[in-house]
Amino acid sequence: MNDSSGAKKPPPSSKAAPEAMFGAFHHVAFLVIWTATVVANIGTWMYSAASGWLMTSLNADPVSVALVQVASSLPIFLFAIPAGALADILDKRRFLLLGEIVTTLVAALFAVLVARNLVTPMVLLVFTFLVGAGAAITAPAWEAIVPLLVPRRDLQGAVAANAVGVNVSRAAGPALGGVITAGFGIAAPFWMNAASNLSVILALLWWHPPQRDAGRLPPERFVGAIKAGLRHVRHNAFMHSTLIRTIAFFLFASAYWALLPLLAREQIAGGPELYGLLLGAIGFGAVAAAFGLGWLRCQLGADMLVAAGTLGTAIAMVLFGLAGSTPLAVVASLIAGVSWIAVLSALNVSAQVALPGWVRARGLAIFVTIVFGATTLGSAVWGELAGALGLPTAHYLAAAGAVIVIPLTWRFKLQTGADVDLLPSMHWAPPATSRTVKADEGPILVTVEYRIDPNHRHDFLEALGRLSRERRRDGAYRWGVFEDTAQPGRYLETFLNETWIEHLRQHRRVTHADEAIEKVVQSFQIDGTPVTTHYIAAQPGTPSSHSPKSP
Repeated sequence: MNDSSGAKKPPPSSKAAPEAMFGAFHHVAFLVIWTATVVANIGTWMYSAASGWLMTSLNADPVSVALVQVASSLPIFLFAIPAGALADILDKRRFLLLGEIVTTLVAALFAVLVARNLVTPMVLLVFTFLVGAGAAITAPAWEAIVPLLVPRRDLQGAVAANAVGVNVSRAAGPALGGVITAGFGIAAPFWMNAASNLSVILALLWWHPPQRDAGRLPPERFVGAIKAGLRHVRHNAFMHSTLIRTIAFFLFASAYWALLPLLAREQIAGGPELYGLLLGAIGFGAVAAAFGLGWLRCQLGADMLVAAGTLGTAIAMVLFGLAGSTPLAVVASLIAGVSWIAVLSALNVSAQVALPGWVRARGLAIFVTIVFGATTLGSAVWGELAGALGLPTAHYLAAAGAVIVIPLTWRFKLQTGADVDLLPSMHWAPPATSRTVKADEGPILVTVEYRIDPNHRHDFLEALGRLSRERRRDGAYRWGVFEDTAQPGRYLETFLNETWIEHLRQHRRVTHADEAIEKVVQSFQIDGTPVTTHYIAAQPGTPSSHSPKSP
């Protein structure tokens, strides 16, 4: 995750990356939280592996097995965006504590049901969905607390360390789950998952984050925060390419995740140890690749890295289709892990550099929603195809689709926002008022009057069109430009905010990059400076709310 302030830094070199990563561990709060989350994630991956294997015992139909992946991914698709809004407006520590306590209780209840042989395919899917919902609701808040654990200079290292931690748990969890299942029964990994989640609860109880800045504006309301996040991403050109490339990759890469339990059980005729070994190999490949990603990014760039990772994923799925023995399946898993982390990291960075700090949790929640939405849809589709055509054919079709989308999506470039300064500029003057305006009064109409040379009309309107995206991203729900029919060269830009407090928030959301666009627009002005005026919707019985013209 980038600095929540939106500051941009050049990517570290491959030589400096490990040093920066280990520097984050000098901060006790980060070390404690990181260790606790790795322990909990190992339990989560044990749960995930055991759930897939349990379904093959209850119902080996490919559709049913693939539905486990669907039930795990669907909560992210449903809840990540509301959770991102909550992460931006609530006390993150308390929010995380409540979410993790509830998740632990649900996991423990499911372990009881498994131990007593009371689990049916439907019960398994319901509890997988519930545990996934707990992870989905807390995920944005976990990402958002990183800047609270380390100073700005160590944020890059903290992000790298978190990526390594996730993949260490991905490598260790399934392998341990397979061994524990074979040695102690199918209920054991579910008990281990519930117990491991206690680590993050204890860490959150110990941690005391810095106090909130008393000078900030009041928190956004829940529904308004969701709308603001969606509006921002809708009008954020940098995010569009990232989301399109994300859908294209995960729709096809989801195939081997959904079908891996069946590949281990039926195609290779292995047991839970093999399934855990394959998942562990994917995680090991991801961990090994994580240490070389900095060098690869410098050599290939984000677009080529994603293309190479997509091609590697296609090769892995072909090998999965051919796999009739353990060695070939392990090789495919290693390639899949390397490719997965290469693509995921490039896409994640592309999303982060496109988002300013005020909307980062919500923007990343939308990114994660797209990831898991594509994974959920893909898992269902590939499960159906595997049931109808067989496991190898489903893998081959997914591999072909992954290769085809590389040229089809090539024009959507990644990390185009990396060099854009998204720090708040704070250059808008406070709006002048003749009375005290209540926070929830509105809507607010803002007009900006320009006088330009009519000969420059085309260039002016093009520049103003670019500025309109900034207005909409930062809070305007409607924007327009009007030309005076009586005075050539006189234009009126208008935009609407829902409430007064939303307009004040817009003042704080404008970035240095937006300021540069505004200067281009204002360079067309030939008579003084553009005049900005604020209007508030007039209601009977309220005093006049027209404000004097502000500079």
